[in-house]
Amino acid sequence: MNMPVLEKKLRKADKKQAVLYLFCNFLSLMLITAYSAMMFSPTVQNILPEGGDSRKQMYMIFVLALSGCLVFTVYASTLFFRKKSRQLGILMALGASRKRLAPGLFREVLLLSCASSVLGILAGIPVVLLLWSFFRIFLVNTAEMVFTLNFQCLYISAGMFLAATSSVCVLAFLYLRKTNIIDVVQEEHKNEPVKELGKWCGPVGILVMMAGAVLGYYHPQIYEALFNKYAPGWANAAYLPVFAGLYMVMLHTVVHGWSSRRKHPYRNIIARSMMKFQGKQTVNSLIVCTVLIAGGCFAVFYLPILSVSSLEEAKARPYDYGFHYRADQELPGKDEIAGKAGEYGISIKDWTEASYISLAVDGRYETLAEDGTIVHEYREMNAEAKILSETAYNTVTGQNADVPRGCFSPISNDEETGTYRVSSSDSVFTNPETRRKLPLKFNGFLHFGMLTDQIGYYVLDDADYKELARGITPCWSGNLVYFNADGKDSYAFADDLYHMLSGAYDRDCLVSVYYNRIKTALMREQGLTEEAARELESNDMSALDPDATDFRLYWAYMPKFRILDTSDFMETFAVFLMTFLFISIICLTAALVIAYTRCQTIAVNNRYVFDDLKRLGGSPGYLKKELRRQCTDVFRIPAASGMGAMSFLYLMILFANDGRLTMSEILGFLICMGIIAAVGALFYGIYTHTLRIISLQLEIDRK
Repeated sequence: MNMPVLEKKLRKADKKQAVLYLFCNFLSLMLITAYSAMMFSPTVQNILPEGGDSRKQMYMIFVLALSGCLVFTVYASTLFFRKKSRQLGILMALGASRKRLAPGLFREVLLLSCASSVLGILAGIPVVLLLWSFFRIFLVNTAEMVFTLNFQCLYISAGMFLAATSSVCVLAFLYLRKTNIIDVVQEEHKNEPVKELGKWCGPVGILVMMAGAVLGYYHPQIYEALFNKYAPGWANAAYLPVFAGLYMVMLHTVVHGWSSRRKHPYRNIIARSMMKFQGKQTVNSLIVCTVLIAGGCFAVFYLPILSVSSLEEAKARPYDYGFHYRADQELPGKDEIAGKAGEYGISIKDWTEASYISLAVDGRYETLAEDGTIVHEYREMNAEAKILSETAYNTVTGQNADVPRGCFSPISNDEETGTYRVSSSDSVFTNPETRRKLPLKFNGFLHFGMLTDQIGYYVLDDADYKELARGITPCWSGNLVYFNADGKDSYAFADDLYHMLSGAYDRDCLVSVYYNRIKTALMREQGLTEEAARELESNDMSALDPDATDFRLYWAYMPKFRILDTSDFMETFAVFLMTFLFISIICLTAALVIAYTRCQTIAVNNRYVFDDLKRLGGSPGYLKKELRRQCTDVFRIPAASGMGAMSFLYLMILFANDGRLTMSEILGFLICMGIIAAVGALFYGIYTHTLRIISLQLEIDRK
């Protein structure tokens, strides 16, 4: 027997803990690589709008997942060294110096870390490809769903690999510095209690979490109000109280619990003591699982909220078909469209046409000074507005609106949730060609959902409309067309009509809803042709296919066909929906694995406790009850905290968007609650399976 042989035997005896560390590191790198590969993919980057809420949400959840997986890896390495300490202590007792042990220890640590990390990174790419292929096979398959890789995602994986490996090497160095051999040998049996705070800790933690959520959500507005600048990235630190509050809640859970023990102070004392004596491990794992579950729920909530609001809006339309076009465009008329419908065995009815004009409306234009300060500049000609006379509006809607002379009424939907696109204060309207100005007073909203878009529609008194329309050319006027299908509608007809219409527009009409024609016209008058050209080029959509997601979402003249919008919803929003479904799967999978791993460490670290209880006469039923109490908290507390916190945050966001909860938002939120119930059932199933496996390991249950 020599030292190398003895080291080999000791390593073999501790192989279970090495395998656990390998698995944890492998899983973390695999999940983060898969997430980052999806996040950096051109498939996703080209669809999620730059600076949009969906992209911000994706990045925010990624930070949560990255932090959780990194903490999880460090936690697994800590467990590995707690077991490794016994091997080091035995070798030290036999005369091995730290200088003699260091090369072997660092060689083993680097081998385990590098092997598991490389395998995890290599496995992450097939995982994202397989999961995305599964989406395409069973959910939706469009040309835009073809997944392409951007290998810049490997920079994220490499960064996490370096962070995890560095932490493991630091831990190895710290363990080698320990001088007391007995302490080293007994390291695995040492408890890690947390500092006990009063029972105020839990309730205060809940309040701190809620305050952090509100402060984090509103911090851009607060920062802008205080400093007249856009909030920088570091201002997202306003969310940090959420994590402080979460730590306080978990600390209270581990130390005190949430049930009163005045009448029975010794009830469940063994389970409570085991959790309390390993408080640091327990609190860390509970926090990581809670964060991941919250991120997974936040991602999956995106799906029903988006789906319900879009589909309900389409179903509530009074017309099956509606489109608008500039008066200088040659588009199919009633007879041609009726003939096309006849080819598909349907007829049209309720044909309605009306004209509108495009004017300039005043407003405040924001620019940034050299120091980043926001400068608000008032402009009489700030943006484009589409104007209808009250007669045209009543013709289209069947309403009997009466807008007084000298007033205007913006058009919104019934719930007035899209009013941020239109002016709701006294405004000045200007003919962009004759420059005839007319100041008008706000007269309240009119309601017709099909006349709401990114530019906005307004209704004027017939006399005011006639005055402002004098001298307008076809380039600044347009027509509205609405009709219904007589009987059962045809998707094939709607699709054919859509492609016929989209192909009839001139190139200068193939622009996005964000294109400001007024701004470009003023630029050209001032001779800023290059800047005007760039403005037009940035909004040019002529190169896009009419079936592309960007084209259908952002084309300024996109028609509203009920059967097309409802049937093609999944195809139009496929990348949005699949991205957030993928994120949810990654986060929830990581949380489940961490909870399972934590239960496994409970079995390993407390095996001697259960053995002692068996020797003292504890029945299998009693032992299983104590084990169940431990494992139940590992699954239940993070699930309840993460799901509850995210439900509160999402409800707050829905309310804060427009100061109310609409029926579609309430319905979508109820579906979210159903998803939570399904996720809870999944967690319960994994919990029961975990409990059965650990019972067999501790020989409480016999096969």
